[in-house]
Amino acid sequence: MGFKRASVVGAGVAGLSAAVWLTRAGLKVAISESAARAGGRCRSYFEPALGLTIDNGNHLVLAGNPAVARFREAVGAMLPLFGPEHADFAFFDLANGESWQVRMSDGWLPWWVFQASRRVPGTSAADYLPIARLLTAKPGQVIGDLIACEGPVWDKLLYPIMLAVLNTDPAMATATLAANVLKETMVKGGMASAPRIAVPDLATAFIDPAVYWLAEWGVALATGRRLRALEFDGDRVSALEWADGRQVVADDEAVVLAVPAWVAGDLVPGLSVPTDHRSIVNVHFACAPPADAPAMLGLLGGTVEWIFNHPDRISVTISAADRLVDMPREALATLVWGEVAAALGLGSAAKPAHIPMWQVVKEKRATFAATPEQEALRPPARTAWSNLFLAGDWVSNGLPSTVEGALRSGEVAARLVSA
Repeated sequence: MGFKRASVVGAGVAGLSAAVWLTRAGLKVAISESAARAGGRCRSYFEPALGLTIDNGNHLVLAGNPAVARFREAVGAMLPLFGPEHADFAFFDLANGESWQVRMSDGWLPWWVFQASRRVPGTSAADYLPIARLLTAKPGQVIGDLIACEGPVWDKLLYPIMLAVLNTDPAMATATLAANVLKETMVKGGMASAPRIAVPDLATAFIDPAVYWLAEWGVALATGRRLRALEFDGDRVSALEWADGRQVVADDEAVVLAVPAWVAGDLVPGLSVPTDHRSIVNVHFACAPPADAPAMLGLLGGTVEWIFNHPDRISVTISAADRLVDMPREALATLVWGEVAAALGLGSAAKPAHIPMWQVVKEKRATFAATPEQEALRPPARTAWSNLFLAGDWVSNGLPSTVEGALRSGEVAARLVSA
């Protein structure tokens, strides 16, 4: 349509991505955020209780995520993401004290499954063949329709990884989403699957470089600015009603709505959006991990699922955590610390080392439930209104709710606007 300007509503990862690519396409961009800072669910903040800057959650990306690489290069993010040189995943079983590493081959040929020292203990190469069935997934199928959700490969590799990726009980999760993740990671080999962690924090790795880059290009970020309503005239958005006043949308202006699904559903009449969400609980401890601790450690047999070891703190993530969101914070921190201490050699779960200062962060609607029913509700980036576009990890993009998916959604919205 020849848009020359764009208003981006929301400065999470998706909104920042849209703003960056729209600016690079030559449009005049304005971006607004209802919170006090940019980042959305991918934000960092100083936590007085710990005396540290922490992330609201541990958002893992992988070495082969293309949108992550494009975005960070575009905004000049200088500090590298941290992680092993190869696709090595460390695990610890709280039930029996067993520890192991899954070490994938760098190339696309899965030579690692033929080496006992590189695969899950107690498995054979043949045990990994059923994973290929996931690659044939069709819409409407769940993972449990295609593979048996039991056995060592499932319990000690697929289940913990897919739970983290999908934030939904993997057996009942959308098989096509799992297949798309596998096609972009494991199928391409270890160099695409290696985990990457934002160090020192998410803001440094993603948010701050984008905000600074946009400012250098004359795009100011307005924070604390909430959108109350959209006004429509025929097939277009005609005005934005902000808490601080009404903004008329110019004829050559596009609107990119990069807000949570439930907010978009309230603002846009008749818009189909995911309605069922899953929680994530993160617990942060103000202590340095042991020197030999892996950057990321998967736990089995307890409540904790993944431990992320930063130089100045230990952070824990528990996915699909609806059962825990109403648990008292101190009881939850104590439970989690016992498992962390056992896994990292800081005592046992029954008699852990003295608990350090802690903070619990609960995201009650962290992601949409990755089920076929909710997948069917995800809308495309283009809407029924000629100048209204959507961005967000909940917008249909072929991936579950991830940083990679959010960044791609911003790219898609920007491409549609600037076409």
